[in-house]
Amino acid sequence: MSESVDSHNGGGLEPIRVPDPHLEGIEASVRKLMEQSAQQAQQLDHLASAPASAFAAFGLPGLGGPASAAPPEPRPILELEGEEYEDELDALSDWVDDFLLPVYGAEVTTAAPWCLQWQEHSDVVAWLHALWLAYQQHKDPEAGLSGLLVWHRDFLTHTMVAVRGPGGPLSACMTSPDRPAHRLLPGPPPSARTEKANASEADVPGESTS
Repeated sequence: MSESVDSHNGGGLEPIRVPDPHLEGIEASVRKLMEQSAQQAQQLDHLASAPASAFAAFGLPGLGGPASAAPPEPRPILELEGEEYEDELDALSDWVDDFLLPVYGAEVTTAAPWCLQWQEHSDVVAWLHALWLAYQQHKDPEAGLSGLLVWHRDFLTHTMVAVRGPGGPLSACMTSPDRPAHRLLPGPPPSARTEKANASEADVPGESTS
């Protein structure tokens, strides 16, 4: 910056501003940053207004929209009631009749009984439903190439032995294809401790028994 004498102002000094050679470059940089900020703001507004399907390919929920609800977790079939139980039992029956028995249903013998009314056996329903859930899990691509082998080794064989063993829940049912039969075997009675507790409650005055 240089100074000069002002002859019209009593000889005082008046500063003279010399343009800074870097000032124009700074102003240009500021303008560029402001333009970039405006562009980014426009992009964010566009993304926020995009439908959720635009992000589906990336596995991301749409910005500004509600997250997709997780699928309900499977429940043991014996915990279901009413129509929910009947629907699940229908789906299980389809899988058993269309896939399990045609592929893995060995001949009916005394060593491998079966029951045409297996849906009446609660324990058999529970076993087969658990086997079906495991099948759905292990056939999923996320289970890897060995998923179904694990299902065969750890689930299928064990379940079929438990359900169709000679001393299993179907042992009093059909042991020959020519002699269809169905019988529910009685289970063990309540333990002595439970019977004693029930008897004590029945002896309490003022309480009715049912």
